[in-house]
Parts: sequence; C-alpha cells; structure tokens
Amino acid sequence: MTSSQSAAARSVAATSLADHKPHGMERLADTRLYRPFAFIGGRWRSAASGALVEVTNPANGEAIGHVPDMGREEAREAVEAAKAAFGPWRALLPQERARLLRAWHEQILAHAEDLAVLMTLEQGKPLNESCGEIAYGASFVEWFAEEARRIEGEMPMSHLPGRLMTVRREPVGVVACITPWNFPSAMITRKAAAALAAGCTVVVRPASETPFSALALAELAERAGLPAGVFNVVTGVPEPIVSELVEHPLVRAVSFTGSTEIGKRLLRQGAERMKRMSMELGGHAPFIVFPDVDLDEAVAAALDAKFQTTGQDCLAANRIYVHADIVDAFVARFARRVAALKIGDGFEDGVEIGPLMHERAVAKCAAHVADARAKGGRILTGGTSDGLFFAPTVIAGADETMDIFREETFGPVAAVFSFRDEAEVIASANDSRYGLAAYLFTRDHDRICRITEALHTGMVAVNCVKMTGHPIPFGGVRESGLGREGGRHAIHEFTDLKYVCAAYRAA
Repeated sequence: MTSSQSAAARSVAATSLADHKPHGMERLADTRLYRPFAFIGGRWRSAASGALVEVTNPANGEAIGHVPDMGREEAREAVEAAKAAFGPWRALLPQERARLLRAWHEQILAHAEDLAVLMTLEQGKPLNESCGEIAYGASFVEWFAEEARRIEGEMPMSHLPGRLMTVRREPVGVVACITPWNFPSAMITRKAAAALAAGCTVVVRPASETPFSALALAELAERAGLPAGVFNVVTGVPEPIVSELVEHPLVRAVSFTGSTEIGKRLLRQGAERMKRMSMELGGHAPFIVFPDVDLDEAVAAALDAKFQTTGQDCLAANRIYVHADIVDAFVARFARRVAALKIGDGFEDGVEIGPLMHERAVAKCAAHVADARAKGGRILTGGTSDGLFFAPTVIAGADETMDIFREETFGPVAAVFSFRDEAEVIASANDSRYGLAAYLFTRDHDRICRITEALHTGMVAVNCVKMTGHPIPFGGVRESGLGREGGRHAIHEFTDLKYVCAAYRAA
C-alpha cells in the first residue's frame, strides 16, 4: 500500500460512521475507535481480495459492521512487518518500552467507556461486565510496563577456572497472539503486553465474532506511540490466518486461548517448527461447598462463579458439589436466585445475562439439559431458549453419568451434585481431563490445606470467587493448557535463556 493509499484508508475509516452508519456505533464518543480495517505495519488495511466478514450483535442479530477477510498473504505481511520492527523494539532500553506501554495503558483508561460499548455491541455481555473487563485488561498493560524493567539474569558461580558465567533472558522474536471472543480485550492485553515488555513484537488474530475490540486497541496503541509493526492485527476467518501464523518460520512463539481441541491441533502444527507454544484452554471447574459455611454466602458465590459472562468463561463453575447435609436447602435458594436473574440486551439497565455467542452454544446447552433430564436430573428453573438467549438453568440431582459431568458447557447451565465426605468429592472433582481452576468453600483450616493440595488444578479459590488479575500466574494443568499468563512468570513465555561463558586471564 502506498502512502497515498494509506491516507485514503485513514480517510475512509474516519468517515465510515457517516457513510455506513453501523448500528449501535452512534453510542461511541470517539468514532475513530470504530476501525473497519486490519492494522499491519502501522497502516490500516483492507483485504487484497476485497472480501469482508460481517460482525453482528448477538443480542439482536443486527450487523454492526464489517472487517477485512484476510488470508495467508496478509498474515505473512503482518509477520514480516513484526519482524522488521523487532530489532529496533528489542534495542530500546527497558524503561523506554515501559514508557510506551504506560502511554497505551493511559489511552485505554481514557477511552474505557467507548471500549466497553464496542465490547457489548459485538460480544453481548452486560455493559457493566464490559466495563469491568476493560479495567481488568488495562491492568495487565500497566503491570507489564513495570515488569519490563525487572527482567533479570543470573551470574552462576563458575565451576571452571578463569571463567565468568552469565545467564540472561532475551526476547524470542515475533509472537502470534490468537485470542477468543469471550474476553475480546483482556485476552489481547494479557498476552501482548507481556510479549511487548519482553522486547517481542506481536501479531494478533482476534476472533471473527469480536474484532472491533482488538482494532480499537490497535488505534490506541498507535496513539500511544508504539512504533509501526510492533503491534499488528489481522482479521478474517481463522483457518488461513492461524495456519500461516503457526507455520511461519519467523513466528517464534504462539500464545493461544481457546478450546482444548483447537489447542491440540495448533500444538501439532507448531511442533514442526519447534515453536514456543503457550496454551490457555478449556476448564471444567468444580465448586465444592461444605456445611460449615454461611449458606447464603455460598449461594451468592456460586451464582457469580457460574453466570458471569453468561457462563461463557473457562473459569465457570461447571460442577457444583454441595454436602448432602445442606444440598436441599442450597438448591432451593440457588434456584430462586437463578430464576430472578434478568436476561436481555447488555445495554438494558440491570441485565445480568446476555446472549450466547452463536447457535452452537445454544444447542450445546440444550443438549446438556436434555441429557440430564433423561438421566434423572431435575430442572428447577430455565432450560429454554429464545434466539441466542438461553434461560439460566439449575439441574438438581446431577450425577457422573451425565454429559455435563464430562463436558464443558460454556453457557448458563448449573449442575448441582451431592457428596458426603472429602475423599468422595476430591475423587469426583479430579475425575476430569481438565485442570484449570477449582472453588472451595469451608471454614475448616485443616480441610482447606488437605483439599487445596489434593485438587489437580492450576488455581484454587478458597471462600471467594474472584481470584485472577495482573500479578498472578493464570493457567492450568492437564488438558487445560501449557504455560502461564500474568504475573512475573508470563515474561518467561516470551524469552529464551542465553548462557555466556567468558574466559579471562588471571592477574
């Protein structure tokens, strides 16, 4: 693209609202955050083919805009742009990278309301949840701006005479960030900010359902002064773009959030090039309640753990285990609270449950409910759908023969199981191929120590639901993924260790 073409693209982007009037975008205070182009090498781009992908509001099915449907060629161009920017970016002093990341953080906070509006339009989650995600996502940019200055090496004591030995961390190179639709802003900042702080450059491939959040972040990164090619966004259907990013020899690390099945496929592809692969995959979190807790507090916590993001969350409580002594009382109160949840468009006041992302999600929820009913489960509330809205559902009397015991629902369906002793519930909670997170509610200190040690998960929340954030290593074990995001550990995903042994002459 020539400079004149680039200028023309910017002009179209700036006037696209007036020309096309995408539904809902009139809510934006800063219309330039609506970017119907990809962002490659510091330029706003269309697909070479001219093809477009329509983006719709899942709450009403209305089109809110289009983005370029790019393929392997454009993905390759983005990788090459990132590679060209890598040398100068890694050469910056850590404090200079930190300054630019802080400027990006400030831009995100300054435009938080518009970013939340974009998210609710394309993802459907209630506006207050979108606002929470923007703040959460921004916190990773701030955190890694600070971590850029703290990447440390080592100086081992030499085991050889006349040798000075050092170990340092160096950026791996170009990083591909492949992100999902359920957290379209935070999953980008959590990955990209860590990579950028380490001295890497990034190519982001956002989900086709939610590209505008990613493109708005690119606009704000440009305003913050990030050099051309350091942060790139390639839009379009996944297969050609993702395949090119995983197979391209210049991409040295891939960070993916999505399903376990897709993650396994990418690992097989990446193995051909010996790429660094970090995977944040599926979850099937157990939520365990013992009778020594306040029942209303446990019910409120289960509500939060299950139904935030309309259950479309890898941390969602999929198997709720309640001790037999209190299960009937728990289920009665829980079902009443769930039945009272307000369903609707994310822009409506008081809405707590938004639409699911697509018809496949609705079908899976319906299948899990039907299977549970056929196997003796009692549907206390919900179980019905209207378009992409699935009524929040409670299944009582769930057992291990049901599909919902094995499969991640990724929707607003809560299954309640009963147990009698620690050994029983630990065995059942660990009977899963997943191992991302678990929730435990008890006031017994000894029990907390025993069970948190026994659970096969990467994270455990005790007597609380909210546990993630910028300073902690987010990630799971078994088929829930590889590597960690957040905290100081995330930098390690994007750096290589280099050992130098230097001989010197004795005095």
